[in-house]
Amino acid sequence: MNTAQTSPGTPEERDATDGSTFTSTGTAGSPVTAGAAEQEPQDRLVTTMHSLELPDGPLTYTATTGTVVLKEEPEGTEYGRGKAYAELFSVSYVATEQDPARPVLFAFNGGPGASTVWLHLGLFGPRRVDTADAGAPKAPPYRLLDNHETLLRHADLVMVDAMTTGYSRPAPGSKPDRHHGLAEDRDLIASFIVDWLTRNDRWTSPIHLAGESYGTTRASAVAARLMDRYYVAVDGVSLISPVLDFGTIRFDPANDRPYLHYLPTYAAIAHAHGKHEGRLLQDVVDEAEAFAEQEYPALLAAGLRLSPEQKQEAAARIGALIGVDPDWVARADLRIEHLAFLAELLRDQGLITGRIDGRFTAPIGAGNAPTMETDPSIDQLAPPYTATINQYLRTELGYSSDIVYEIMSGRVHPWSYKDFEGRSVEVASDLARLLRKSPHTRVYVAHGYHDAATPFHASEHVLAHLPIPQEDFAERIRVEYYEAGHMMYCHEPSRLAQSQHLAEFVGGIAPAPTTNDDAPAEATSEH
Repeated sequence: MNTAQTSPGTPEERDATDGSTFTSTGTAGSPVTAGAAEQEPQDRLVTTMHSLELPDGPLTYTATTGTVVLKEEPEGTEYGRGKAYAELFSVSYVATEQDPARPVLFAFNGGPGASTVWLHLGLFGPRRVDTADAGAPKAPPYRLLDNHETLLRHADLVMVDAMTTGYSRPAPGSKPDRHHGLAEDRDLIASFIVDWLTRNDRWTSPIHLAGESYGTTRASAVAARLMDRYYVAVDGVSLISPVLDFGTIRFDPANDRPYLHYLPTYAAIAHAHGKHEGRLLQDVVDEAEAFAEQEYPALLAAGLRLSPEQKQEAAARIGALIGVDPDWVARADLRIEHLAFLAELLRDQGLITGRIDGRFTAPIGAGNAPTMETDPSIDQLAPPYTATINQYLRTELGYSSDIVYEIMSGRVHPWSYKDFEGRSVEVASDLARLLRKSPHTRVYVAHGYHDAATPFHASEHVLAHLPIPQEDFAERIRVEYYEAGHMMYCHEPSRLAQSQHLAEFVGGIAPAPTTNDDAPAEATSEH
């Protein structure tokens, strides 16, 4: 049972962008009134005390919820803090038993435009969503459960929402688009982390970053920024469903890499839907990866030099691997785009397949639509997260606001990649530079076999080509695989396995020996 007690002085909140009236204790404890342009925004935080009953005894902790104001450093010879430019929202969980040696982990999701509700209530936090899984969608009323596997057992947690997600907003008078870009977002999150370490006297704690999806792009860039700009060496970087080089997953003209890297994921999704009856998933994936790495590149490179017979033979091979009609593969010139595949795989059953998690399905809208019209995995997973985060923040953490908690926001677009003009957007070079500079930094990588957003083979390829010593690749990068999708923790066996792997990685726990008898069902650490 998770119990909570709210501390005195819970602030009333307001929309940071619309100028409506509010009061807040701020950091100095003085009320602040919005609408007065000359007044600086104030921190708006509330602290609650909690106890989580675990099999080995209670875990007591405080949760600090709300927005903190970040200010620019003044230019020239001025001292002090400059103008406020951002109000970032976060929830910090800190164990009651203070220990400077206890790790602190900063987590964020990606998008761009996704709040951190997914990692917060899906995997890391002390409370978790009783969520849907493929074939078993949850109906209202949605509920939260105690998370007995929470990473809070081993590290303090800071769940951070990037700009224009969650309750994070620009400071009054500051425009949000100044933060909507890879470099700008990187610098903002790095500044928040430095600020949090200073406010909480945690500079000597081991520091971990964890990101999911574009959050892995962010985590790699932020970790490098912390080292390059502030000489802050992180102890670990957790990359969940990573994308480190966008050129490996973007289906741009004259770029054949995504077709190669997605093919093993297509095969895994086909297996999930009975297209490889009687075969083990691992055997199917191994066959698909071998084809993608050996024969497939030569077939695509041949182009018009392939004879009709050779093309039809290749189409038959690909069709058998990914569970679709070879003639459809041939008409696609052997190049299968992911949204087209997700519409085609189960078309004869009147279903589309999920992108975030290929195990999910939904009825098709137009029977001959060239691509999927919506993502059934997001459609079925998002409502429980949306309902529970809004209820949780208000009732258990004592924080409320009149503005919308942005679960997934398109308001961050266009997202700027101005530093990558004329080349692929990538942060693999950032991650490699960090590993070369910081000899104690380790990396945990989580792949979902059925993830059609960030395919595991693309990540494998990028990691294998990092410019780092080979022994570092073997000893400092831990890679795990799960029989689920992008948010593998919505699959209960994968959630349990992943929680254990993260406890080992962040908490410095020796990996538990596994045998055929005690290995987590439908999750694997080998590939």
